[in-house]
Amino acid sequence: MGAQWKAKPKEAAANARGKIFGKLVKEIMIAARNGADPDMNPKLRLAVHQAKKASMPKDTLERAIKKGAGLSGEVVNYERTVYEGFAPHRVPVIVECLTDNLNRTVAEIRVLFRKGQLGTSGSVSWDFDHLGMIEATPEGDADPELAAIEAGAQDFEPAEDGATLFYTEATDLDAVCKALPEFGFTVQSANLGYKAKNPVSLSGAELEEVEAFLEALDNHDDVQNVYVGLAG
Repeated sequence: MGAQWKAKPKEAAANARGKIFGKLVKEIMIAARNGADPDMNPKLRLAVHQAKKASMPKDTLERAIKKGAGLSGEVVNYERTVYEGFAPHRVPVIVECLTDNLNRTVAEIRVLFRKGQLGTSGSVSWDFDHLGMIEATPEGDADPELAAIEAGAQDFEPAEDGATLFYTEATDLDAVCKALPEFGFTVQSANLGYKAKNPVSLSGAELEEVEAFLEALDNHDDVQNVYVGLAG
């Protein structure tokens, strides 16, 4: 769990789906600022891949690309911002947001951090590695160690439902994504993120308190990703 935190499936499927689409649309629009052609824009290619895996409707996807690239006549003012701090029990947290109103987001994130501690830039990021993270599923008896070596990944570990999480240098993310299928792995998701160097181990009521704090962050409309230094 020392990488990206994922909420347990408590919401109704339709609500969860809408929330996922909302986050993906923002990522697509931001990526499309550098060009509307995924073949020429690696960040957009990864965002489109994520959207297709989530079964985003084609018209929603195309509208997001056009809007982000400035082809629809609408102005996109999303700004990426990162917050660092601690969840309860001194668990380090990095929160990535995309917002069209920075003042609102800052105020609301401060409120959510009242049960923890909001820090300054650099207060916890020193305890995380900034990496490419690729979740991929094997075909047949594909060997994750061989795939990691041959595709150029730095490391790997088991993920949920039989998948493997491959870690890459930030600059190698797109290249490793393209290479993994050659070695029997289907890419399910890919993004740049943070992996904790020294994750904290908790259990019982303390763990439940931290998970409630993280879920409240994840439910905020402007929050794209939550990374936590929590073992397990």
